[in-house]
Amino acid sequence: MDQLRAMVVFAAVADAGGFAAAGRVLGLSAPSVTRTVSDLETKLGARLFHRTTRSVKLSDIGVRYLQDCRRILIDVEEAERQAKGLHGEPNGWVSLTGSVLFGRLVLTPLVFDLMDAFPQLSISTLFVDRVVHMQDEGIDVAVRIAHLPDSSLTAIKVGTVRRVLCASSAYLEARSVPKSPDDLVDHDCIAFLPMMVGEAWPFEVEGRAVHRRIETRCRVNRGDTAIAAAVGGRGITRVLSYMIADQVQSGALRIVLPEFEVAPVPVHVVHKEARHTTARVRAAVDHLVSGLRSLPALDHNSG
Repeated sequence: MDQLRAMVVFAAVADAGGFAAAGRVLGLSAPSVTRTVSDLETKLGARLFHRTTRSVKLSDIGVRYLQDCRRILIDVEEAERQAKGLHGEPNGWVSLTGSVLFGRLVLTPLVFDLMDAFPQLSISTLFVDRVVHMQDEGIDVAVRIAHLPDSSLTAIKVGTVRRVLCASSAYLEARSVPKSPDDLVDHDCIAFLPMMVGEAWPFEVEGRAVHRRIETRCRVNRGDTAIAAAVGGRGITRVLSYMIADQVQSGALRIVLPEFEVAPVPVHVVHKEARHTTARVRAAVDHLVSGLRSLPALDHNSG
């Protein structure tokens, strides 16, 4: 006896209110439906329906069994959907989050490439400078620039970024290039607040972590504002290396005191547990991992 088929037939009889009506829905003869239900009752040792010449009604046991059958049939349907989603052509929506500047400079071009590679895929982006709770906010994939806490999420490391000091060549020529963190006392500093530790910048000096208090001319909460100030010759600022990759390459900015930098920050692509990953999410994850691991703006040698 095909137990799953019998459950489908039983549920159809309960929904249709009769054997003949269920047969019409399922494309089966009334005798075939009646026989299937009778065999199921024999197997269970319980009567699922009260039958009269005018009606077919669920018994108390039938009511409870119908609830169980519905749950099982839904689980089977979901399992099939997941299996098709895991191995089928990527399609549907994928939601992605990252920080604002990283999203604009790095992720947006990768997202456009992903859309070109998979025409059936649609992308929703959320670029914000806060930690997004993926489960609560319905996010499929995140790119995190941070040391990650343990969680049920799957994290794939794709590189690191440095915490660097930089200034324009014109500023450094006018004010001199600092040779140690102590020299910053004689310089104008632009404070990008997320990179501050209180009123100080952290450094590594002779293997020890130290903090040097800085005098700031400007305090900003956005990296692009800090970078614009530095490019304009208004002082030295501290940002993440990916933020100024283009400016360093063009010569608009120079990195200073690299030998005193603290440990770099890891970059991860984060998504839900691998066994639940559908084709659409897997396509997005694989594309981002490949793209970020080949990105010159990230360091791929450390960690």
